[in-house]
Amino acid sequence: MPKHGGVVPPTDEELALFRTAVADTRPLRDRRRVHIEPPRPDAIPKQRELDERAALEESIHAPEPLELRLEGGDELCFLRPGLPRTVLRDLRRGRWVLQDQLDLHGSTREEARELMGAFLAQAMKRGLRCVRVIHGKGLRSPGREPVLKAYVKAWLAHHLEVLAYCQARAAEGGAGAVVVLLRAPKA
Repeated sequence: MPKHGGVVPPTDEELALFRTAVADTRPLRDRRRVHIEPPRPDAIPKQRELDERAALEESIHAPEPLELRLEGGDELCFLRPGLPRTVLRDLRRGRWVLQDQLDLHGSTREEARELMGAFLAQAMKRGLRCVRVIHGKGLRSPGREPVLKAYVKAWLAHHLEVLAYCQARAAEGGAGAVVVLLRAPKA
């Protein structure tokens, strides 16, 4: 008997039994073996990791958050830093004459962005100072929420030629439009 876990060799009787049991067997001709692949690991979501890294980078190195420069509430309102608050007050009261308007009803987000960029560039070329952008109230949108309102709010504040904007007065579109004050053309 082997000590502590050793292998016990078969007895002569066990060997004779085994040989009798396998006497009429023949080796297989095809010696190829089947290789079973282990299951693949879960996919690494590389795009999500890139998106998260970009969001983190933007949150660390981005300029002052736009929301800090926008007044609270549901009303759209913005004043470029360094300008007196009277500019915004005058814009709200309708002291500036509307010189042109852009209606974004029925536009997709991308179409609206392109249309608004082209409209502001054209307004600046023409020397316009006060324009209206109609983004809609969302009455036909899912959940009756204005889809373009938040986008217009952000896009306008990022255009350097925009000095201020506010929600239009009720007679000019109310919560469905903004009145925009543009920089004066350079002499």
